[in-house]
Amino acid sequence: MRILLVGEFSRLHNSLKEGLVALGHEVVLINNGDGFKNFPTDYSNRAVWCESKLGNIARQIIYRASKFDISKIERGLRFYLYLNKLKNFDVVQLINEAPIQTTQKFEFYLLKKIFNQNKKVFLLCSGVDYLTLNHMLQKKERYSIMNPYFEKVTEAKEQYAFMFEYLTKTHQKIHAFLYENISGAIATDLDYVNPLKENSKYIGMIANPINLSQIEPKELAISGKTNMFLGINSGNSFKKGVHFFEEALKIIAEKYQGKVNIEITTNIPYKQYISIYNDCHILLDQVYGYDQGYNALEAMAKGKVVFTGADEEFLRYYNLKEDEVAINALPDVDYLVAKLSFLIENRSKLVEIGQKASNFVKKEHDYIKIAAKYLETWNSSKK
Repeated sequence: MRILLVGEFSRLHNSLKEGLVALGHEVVLINNGDGFKNFPTDYSNRAVWCESKLGNIARQIIYRASKFDISKIERGLRFYLYLNKLKNFDVVQLINEAPIQTTQKFEFYLLKKIFNQNKKVFLLCSGVDYLTLNHMLQKKERYSIMNPYFEKVTEAKEQYAFMFEYLTKTHQKIHAFLYENISGAIATDLDYVNPLKENSKYIGMIANPINLSQIEPKELAISGKTNMFLGINSGNSFKKGVHFFEEALKIIAEKYQGKVNIEITTNIPYKQYISIYNDCHILLDQVYGYDQGYNALEAMAKGKVVFTGADEEFLRYYNLKEDEVAINALPDVDYLVAKLSFLIENRSKLVEIGQKASNFVKKEHDYIKIAAKYLETWNSSKK
């Protein structure tokens, strides 16, 4: 089967490609590397000129004058130049409703081209889109990544601006076109199931694929200090609830002087990111999720104790009654401090939870098993 994967967030499509190739399929990736993360791709529509020294000067001047980012046009143009190579695929999968990340009108034009020159097209619900944003704005969940927006946190305002582009008339046309023409919509974790489940095009959830052949689990050493790691993406830090982690870590650093190492990084490429946290015992991921995202799962596969989404819905779905595979992080500093303190004072729990985490990812997220689930789902769709 020939498969085209369009767009990339958090390495999902890269790992899926590796699983599909292992099963004997031909797979092509096209994406822009997802910004500073710089994920691999076969064809890149990265805004190379706009990210150069000279181009960035022009980009910043234009943005300050008009609030328009010209890198969107470059991404669209680079994608357009690949169109002749992006045809006659058996399956195309879009990472979300705006996988090319160009201007909305150009996005619509390019997506229609993709539909016209290929067979089945599937859509992932991964990250924010029209349905998920509407769902969160109606406050249908106990908490969501919109909490800082609802709480009118001034510093967070800029991080939410782009999200409302999914509510514009032009994007609503894209959304309507996609759901009229796709063969199915797939949720990538439990956070996206509720916004999708009543939609006629929803065909189920498929868990994130993790390439376990590239990850070596390591039993946590409990001698010496407790090492904690927080990797910050400044573009979505409030949506991840990083400010709660930062406050909790300040208290922990003071409370356990000489007993902990705390490492915090900001906006580093993916390869560097995964190597830096290799020696940590505890990784702090996000507080507003009900399930784990990609960074959390890779760390869990390595045997780390991860503070992330592991709420009631997650425990029920995977039938995890007494098996604590991750620490359910909540937007509550005192709660986070109490959880961290317990682990620092009970080091054997780090080994126990880390081992359960690694076993869980092997069972539920193995990239070849997940690739097989995608193939089954794509093949079962009639359109």
